[in-house]
Amino acid sequence: MSKSRNMRVPVSLLLLLLWEAHSHAASRPNFVLLMADDLGIGDPGCYGNKTLRTPNIDRLAEGGVKLTHHLAASPLCTPSRAAFMTGRYPIRSGMASESLMGVFIFSASSGGLPTSEITFAKLLKNQGYSTALIGKWHLGTNCHNKTDFCHHPLSHGFDYFHGIPVTNLRDCKPGEGSVFTGGVRVVVFIPLQMIAITLLTLAVLRFLGLVHVPVGVFVCLLCLAATILGLLVCFLHYFRPLNCFLMRNHEITQQPLSYDNLMQRLTADAAQFLRRNAGTPFLLVLSYLHVHTALFSSKDFAGKSKHGTYGDAVEEMDWSVGQILNVLEELKLANNTLVYFTSDQGAHVEEVNTKGEVHGGSNGIYKGGKANNWEGGIRVPGILRWPGVIQAGLVIDEPTSNMDVFPTVANLAGSPLPEDRIIDGRDLMPLLQGKTQHSDHEFLFHYCNFYLNAVRWRPRNSTSVWKAFFFTPKFSPEGANGCFSTHVCFCHGHFVTPHHPPLLFDLSRDPRERNPLSPAMEPRYQEIIDTMRRAAERHAETLQEVPNQLSLGNVMWKPWLQMCCSASGLSCQCDRETAARRASR
Repeated sequence: MSKSRNMRVPVSLLLLLLWEAHSHAASRPNFVLLMADDLGIGDPGCYGNKTLRTPNIDRLAEGGVKLTHHLAASPLCTPSRAAFMTGRYPIRSGMASESLMGVFIFSASSGGLPTSEITFAKLLKNQGYSTALIGKWHLGTNCHNKTDFCHHPLSHGFDYFHGIPVTNLRDCKPGEGSVFTGGVRVVVFIPLQMIAITLLTLAVLRFLGLVHVPVGVFVCLLCLAATILGLLVCFLHYFRPLNCFLMRNHEITQQPLSYDNLMQRLTADAAQFLRRNAGTPFLLVLSYLHVHTALFSSKDFAGKSKHGTYGDAVEEMDWSVGQILNVLEELKLANNTLVYFTSDQGAHVEEVNTKGEVHGGSNGIYKGGKANNWEGGIRVPGILRWPGVIQAGLVIDEPTSNMDVFPTVANLAGSPLPEDRIIDGRDLMPLLQGKTQHSDHEFLFHYCNFYLNAVRWRPRNSTSVWKAFFFTPKFSPEGANGCFSTHVCFCHGHFVTPHHPPLLFDLSRDPRERNPLSPAMEPRYQEIIDTMRRAAERHAETLQEVPNQLSLGNVMWKPWLQMCCSASGLSCQCDRETAARRASR
C-alpha cells in the first residue's frame, strides 16, 4: 500500500506538468500578419470606400478591431518595414537615409537590416514557432559577397522565405515605364545635350577658321556620347533580370520574375505553409506586392473593378486575404490565430502612368501620401482579429503604430522583450481588450528619412491630438496634393519649407490638416509647442550613432554582390517555379 501511494505522487505531478505545458501552448496564439504595399486608408470598404470591393478585408474588420488612427513609423517602404519588424524607429537601426534615396533599389546593394537587430520572427522562433515570410522583403540581402545572406529573411528569424528580396517596380514589368526617368534625364540627356552643343559649336568655329580644333577632340566627344548611351542601354536592358526575381529561401527560382498568376502562386504557398504547420504554433507574414507599381492582376480580376488597373489589384489582394481566412477556418485555427492587416504606408498619390491613368490609391480625407508625413502618408489601415479574445466590431480612435506589433506579438508568444535596447512600440492588447481607453503612446515622432519632421502628442487629460511640423515638403505643381515633378517628396534642402515656429494642428478638430493654429487661435499655443520640443529633445538623447545602411555606398550596385541563377554572364534567366509546378502535377 505504501509503495502504491508513493507511486501516485510522481504520476500526479507529471500529469499536472503536462496539463500546464498543454495549457501554455494552447494559450499562445498563431499569428498571420498581412501587409499591403502602398494601400491607402481610403481604399478598403470598411474605411469608407463605396466603389472598391474588399469584402474579405471588411469581413476581417467586422470580426475584430478597426484602428482609425493607426500609423506607419515611416512613409517609405524600407524604413517602415524595418520599424515594423523590430518595434523601433528606423533611425535606431540605421535604416533612415540622409540622402535623396530612401529605399533599396538594387538587389546587389550592401545595406540592409543589421544582424544586430532583433525581429519579432527571431523572438518567436526561439519560442518554438514555425516562421515564414512570403512576398516582399525590401530590407537587404547580402553584405560582403553574394552568398553571405546577412540581411536575408532567413538571417532574421524566418524559417522559410518565398518572394522578392527588393521591391516591385515599374521597370520589372515590360511596358510599364521606369522609375528612373527623372534620373536618366539628369545623368544622361543633359550631358548628351551639352556634348551635342559643344560639338556643334566647335564644328562651326572650325569651319569658320576662328579656332583650330584637332580632330581628336571631336573623336573624344563622340566616344564620350557613345559611352553614355551604351551605359544607358545596358542599364535598361539588364536592370530587370538583375533586380526583379523570386527567391525561395536562398535560391533564385524565377529570374526575371513573371507576373502571370503571381498573387495566386504566393497565396497558394502561404496556404501550404499554414497546412504544414497546423499542429504547431506558427507565424506567417504575408507581405503583398500589391498595390505597388508595377500593377498587375490575373485574368480573373483584370478589368473587373471600377478603378482600372489599380482597383483590379486591390480586389485581387482582397481575394488573397479571403483565401487565408478560409484556410484558417478550414483547419479550425481561426479562434487561436491573431490576424493583423495593414499597409506599409499611405497611397502613392503621384503614381500616374505614361497614358495618364492614375495608378495610386486613396488616402481618404487625409492630406498628402507616400513619402511625406502629412496624415495621408502615414495613417494606414489597421485591423486585428482574434475571436473570443478581441471584441468583434470594435472601433478604436487612439493613436497606434505599426511598431506596436513587435511587443504585442512577443508578449502573446511568451517571449521577453530585449532588455539591451529601446523598444518604441507598445503592447496593443490592453487597448484592444478595453483594459485601457488611452493609447500608451503619449508622443510619437515622425521622421522623413533621417530627419525629424513632426511630433504627435496625445495628452492623457485631453481629447486633443496635437501635431507639430518642423518642416513640410514643397508640393509641386503649386496647389497639388503631392510632389508630382519629382514623383515622390524629398526630405531636406530646397525640397522642403522649414517652419519657425513649427506648424501646429489639432488633429481631433482638423484631421485634414488644413488650418494651422496660431497663438491667437490657441491660447496654449506656446505651452504646447514647448512641451513637444522638450519631448523631441528627450527622444533625441536616446538615439545612438549607428552605421547608415542607406548611405550612397550601401545603396549603390556592387557587381560582386549580384545574384544570378545562371553562370552565363549577366543573362540571368531561369524559371524553376514553372518547372516545379509542372513536376508537382
